[in-house]
Amino acid sequence: MQYRDRIKGLRRVPAAVLRAHPRNWRTHPPAQQAAMRGVLAEIGYADALLVRELADGTLQLIDGHLRAQTTPDAEVPVLVLDVNEQEAEQILLTHDPLAAMAGVDSEQLDDLISDAQFEEPEVEKMIAKVGTATQTAAAALAAAEEVPEKTISESYQVVVECDDEQEQQAVYEAMCKEGRRCRVLTLA
Repeated sequence: MQYRDRIKGLRRVPAAVLRAHPRNWRTHPPAQQAAMRGVLAEIGYADALLVRELADGTLQLIDGHLRAQTTPDAEVPVLVLDVNEQEAEQILLTHDPLAAMAGVDSEQLDDLISDAQFEEPEVEKMIAKVGTATQTAAAALAAAEEVPEKTISESYQVVVECDDEQEQQAVYEAMCKEGRRCRVLTLA
């Protein structure tokens, strides 16, 4: 299958001229904002923001809202995409979740964390949280794998749908009088 290259070009523009996408659904809590400031201070820009050019020539952000907000006076790298509004919304909806689906090689991550050195305290805090969260997730996964599989014995059941609670009670009582083992179940 051949894939389309949607990148029209790379530009460097003042972050302040970029228009936030009105349907951006990502929020940025204070800890993330602080970590972003730390990463930008220590490393700088190592990735381009994604934008599309609107009919009036302005650039609308698709990805990179926090970076643009963090450095409004900086000239930032942007990849200008050849996408329409619907495609921009598709990217906005899938870009971060797709990256979040990646798995973790715990050994590689542990090695990387132990070898990496940062001067910015907010970046150190973020990295510590990444390590802790990964260890917690790995422990939970290992524990789940150790739980023995339970077998459910074969049983035969009938579910009777009732119009209301009164009918449910009447059916329950009638079945109990016939000697049936019954339970009342209400689904919302």
